[in-house]
Amino acid sequence: MRHPPTYAIFKPNFLDMTKKHIITSLACLSAVWAGAQRPFKCSLYDLENKINLHIDLYEESINVPGMEMFGPMNGYMNGNVYGIWMVTSCKVEDEKTATLRLSNDLGSETQQVRLTVENDSTYQFEQEDGAVIKKVVNRKLVKIPKKLTFI
Repeated sequence: MRHPPTYAIFKPNFLDMTKKHIITSLACLSAVWAGAQRPFKCSLYDLENKINLHIDLYEESINVPGMEMFGPMNGYMNGNVYGIWMVTSCKVEDEKTATLRLSNDLGSETQQVRLTVENDSTYQFEQEDGAVIKKVVNRKLVKIPKKLTFI
């Protein structure tokens, strides 16, 4: 009894390879599409004021630096601001608008903020009420602008 050569067993089938490529491509496209449908899970930066905003408003998945003992949160703001401002509550109103409640790292001040998606890479951040977020300039606390543009 003769056995076929072993290379014939492992010879790739063109149709099977094409199916695998199509399935892989569809999986990648769906992952990209799912990411595009979650505009409030990102890291943003305001170039003018040098402020970072790290958010995931869909689930508490972000550890705040130096505040790990509180567990994951919905996000935080740091950079050229006085202290770290943590997202203590949030509400995604629609695919372009969310409301955040930020609290400073001491817990003594809070600020309500409206975050609006302008396009794929630009977000408007507008302080609505509460304590004004400040930064240090020449050893003095100075208010940051009420409206910021993040990319």
